[in-house]
Amino acid sequence: MLDVKRLRLLRELKIRGTLAGVAEALSYSPSAVSQQLALLEKEAGVELLQRVGRRVRLTPQAEILVEHTTHLLERLEVAEADMTASLTTVSGTVRVAVFQSAAHAVIPQALTLLAEEFPDLRVEITEREPEAGLFEVSARDFDLVIAEQYPGHTRAHRPDLDRVNLASDALRLAVPHARDGRHAAAALEDAATLPWVMEPEGTASRQWATQLCRSAGFEPDVRFETADLIAHIRLIESGNAVGILPDLVWAGSATTLRLVDLPGLPQRTVFTAARRSSASRPGVLAVREALGRAVALVAVPTPGG
Repeated sequence: MLDVKRLRLLRELKIRGTLAGVAEALSYSPSAVSQQLALLEKEAGVELLQRVGRRVRLTPQAEILVEHTTHLLERLEVAEADMTASLTTVSGTVRVAVFQSAAHAVIPQALTLLAEEFPDLRVEITEREPEAGLFEVSARDFDLVIAEQYPGHTRAHRPDLDRVNLASDALRLAVPHARDGRHAAAALEDAATLPWVMEPEGTASRQWATQLCRSAGFEPDVRFETADLIAHIRLIESGNAVGILPDLVWAGSATTLRLVDLPGLPQRTVFTAARRSSASRPGVLAVREALGRAVALVAVPTPGG
C-alpha cells in the first residue's frame, strides 16, 4: 500500500519544482523530503525521480502517481466538506490569502461579522500578491484567496479553482488637491510630464497602468515604486506624485485626493477563489458570504472630490 503522505510529497515536488521548495512549504528539511521520496520509490517498486544536474525530474511513472494523488486529495477534501456540513456549528480553520487593498477594505468588517455569527470559526489572514495566492490555494497552502483581475489582463487558467466575483472596483487617476497648482491634472494626458508612483514591475496593476499611459501617448515617469497603496496615497497627498488607485483603497472613508475618471471608466474585478473540492466547506462558504456583505458596506468615492 502506498503511503498517502509520501504521495503528497511527490505531488508537491511536481508543483514546486525543487526539493528545497517542498521542504520550505511543508516545514521539512530537504534531506527528510529526499528520504521519504526514496521510501516511496521502494513502496512503488519503480524509479520515480531522475537526477538532472542539481535538480530532480519526475519519471513517467511518477507523473501517473501524481495525477492519481491529485484526485485522491480532492476526494478527501470533498469527504471532509460533506462531514463538516453535517455538523450544527461552523468551526475549524479557514486560511485566506489576500492582497493589500482588499485587506484594508473588507477584511476587518468581514472578520467582525464572522466573530459575531460563527465564534467557533478561526480565520487566518496572510497578505499575498494575487498570482502567488492563486498558486498557493491550488497547492493547498490556503483555503481561499481574494484576488484581482485587471481589464485585458489574462492569467493561467486553473480548472481546479472555483471563482466567485466579489466586486467591480473602479480605477481612477489620483492627484493632489491643487493648492498651488503643482501636479494639477484634469485628465490622464495632463499627467504625461508628472512624476508617478506605481506598484512594482511584473505586477498586473503595473502592467495595466503602464499600458494605459502608453495608449494615451506617453511613457509614465515612475519615480516611486511600492506595493504599499497607503504609501501611494501619502506621496500623492504631499504633491510628490500622481498615480492610479482603486476605489476599494478608501474602504468607505473620506477621500483625501482628487479622483479623475480615466478613459473608458475602467474597473478591476475583485474575486475569491477556492479549490472546487473544498468550496462547499461550511467555513469557506461563511467567509465568502461575510466578504460579500463587507464589500456592500464600502462607499464608492465621488470623482473629482
